[in-house]
Amino acid sequence: MNENQTQFLPVNDPFGKATNGKLGMWIFIVVDGLSFIGLLIAGVALRAASPEIWPVAGDVLNIPLTAFNTFLLICTSFTMVMALNYIQKGDQEGLRKFLGLTMVGGLVFLGIQFYEYSHFIKVDFLPSSSIYSAVFYVTTCFHGLHVLSGVIYIGCILRMAGLNSYSADNWDHIEILGLFWHFVDLVWILVFTIIYLI
Repeated sequence: MNENQTQFLPVNDPFGKATNGKLGMWIFIVVDGLSFIGLLIAGVALRAASPEIWPVAGDVLNIPLTAFNTFLLICTSFTMVMALNYIQKGDQEGLRKFLGLTMVGGLVFLGIQFYEYSHFIKVDFLPSSSIYSAVFYVTTCFHGLHVLSGVIYIGCILRMAGLNSYSADNWDHIEILGLFWHFVDLVWILVFTIIYLI
């Protein structure tokens, strides 16, 4: 085989057809996921070290309200999937509609979390009240910042969608947004289970 022939041999790309943006988001998700794992493991370790000061699940936290909030966030994963599905078919209106629903769901989630915090502050359940409250606030606030970032991210993509920047041949940015949003939803399921239920 001569030199000219080797120039045209197929190159085995280990990442397949993944774009730089998608690879970057996956790297971010892995690194950020480790941050959440560290927080949750630290919370579990603190609880194991001082089980006598850890209240029974439901004594302090409003589990039914947060269960509804969890269900709401899971529903926004569905609306995000639908947004991607519609733009893959070239449906601009469907994209905008389901991105909007996802954004509204994220805002309602944050509103309920803010309501929960305001109630806790009134009953003196503060970050400085105990190790338990500190773990609760640090973990849920860290996740809440991710939801807020996601809502802002959706708003930026929604603005671009309003300018018809996406199409059936150009939807990579929507898929990358979806990766982030599904990650935020999945992490909340872990936070809800460990902080609220166990």
